[in-house]
Amino acid sequence: AFVEAAYFCSLARYSCRCMRRIMSRVLHTKARGAYPGAPATVTRFAVEDSKVDWSVAFPEYTPTDYTAAVVAAKPVWADPDIKSDKSVQLKWHEIDGKNDRRSFEGKYEVVDGLPRNPRGRTGMVGRGLLGKWGPNHAADPVVTRWKRDSSGNVEKIDGKPVLEFVAIKRNDGGGWAIPGGMVDPGEAVSVTCKREFSEEALNSEGVSAEERHHIEKQVHELFSHGEEVYKGYVDDPRNTDNAWMETVALNFHDEQGDVFSKFKLHAGDDAGAVRWMTVDGRAQLYANHIDFLRAVATKRKAYFETNNK
Repeated sequence: AFVEAAYFCSLARYSCRCMRRIMSRVLHTKARGAYPGAPATVTRFAVEDSKVDWSVAFPEYTPTDYTAAVVAAKPVWADPDIKSDKSVQLKWHEIDGKNDRRSFEGKYEVVDGLPRNPRGRTGMVGRGLLGKWGPNHAADPVVTRWKRDSSGNVEKIDGKPVLEFVAIKRNDGGGWAIPGGMVDPGEAVSVTCKREFSEEALNSEGVSAEERHHIEKQVHELFSHGEEVYKGYVDDPRNTDNAWMETVALNFHDEQGDVFSKFKLHAGDDAGAVRWMTVDGRAQLYANHIDFLRAVATKRKAYFETNNK
C-alpha cells in the first residue's frame, strides 16, 4: 500500500521536478474507477493495486474498449481513430503539427501502434472522453489568498496562516475542482490558466463596461505572476490505457487580498458554481487536485489539515 502523507511531509525541500518523482510512486486510483458519462453497460475491467504496473504479468487482463460518441464523431479537437485507420501515423514523443505528444513523465511505451499509459493499467482502452491519443495537456490555475477574519487579520491554525482557493463545481458531476482546462495547440500555459479561470469563475455577464474593464485589469495583474507547483500526470477518471491527462498547475497568489475585494466570483457556462474554499487536506476534490493544494500550502508555509492528524 502507498501512504501519500509519508511522501509529502517533507515537500518543502523539493522542487516541482522532485514532487513529480514522488507522485509517480503513488498508484492511480481514480483512473481505475467509474468512467464519467459512460453508459451503465460500460465498466472498466477490474485492476487491483498489485496488477496496475505493466511489468506485472496479468494474462487474464481484458480491458473494456470505449471511446465516447462525442470523440468518435471526429470533432476538430480530436485525433483520428488510429485503431481503425492504420494509415494514420502520429509522431509520438514530439511536436506533431499543432499537437504536443511529449509527456511530462518521460517517454511512454507504444505497443501495437498505441501509446501506453505510463502509470499502468486502467481497465479500459480507447480514448474515452479524451481527444488525443497519449498525453492530453491541461493547465490548472490555483488562485489563492489568505483567509481573513472580520477584522481583516489572517486566520491561523496551529500557528500557521490559512489559505483559501477558488473552486468551481463541475457540470459533469465531478464535484469541486480547480478551474482548469485543456491547453490549445501552441498556447502558453499561463494563457490557458487565465482563459480558463475567466471562463469558469469570472462570468462578467450583466456587469457594466467599466466594471468589466476593472475586472480584466485586476485579473491580468494577478495572472502575470504565476508559480509552478506541479507538472505531470493527473489521476483523472477519464484516463484510459491509451489516453491520459497531464497538467501544469500554477499558483497565482493574491498576497494582500485586494485583487478580488471589489468584485464577486461568478460561475461561467463551464461551471455549476464557484466559491472560495479553505485549503484543507480533507477536501474532496476532482482527480488529484488535492495534491496541487498540498504543494501550494507547503510553498506558502500555510496550514494543511490531513486525515492523519
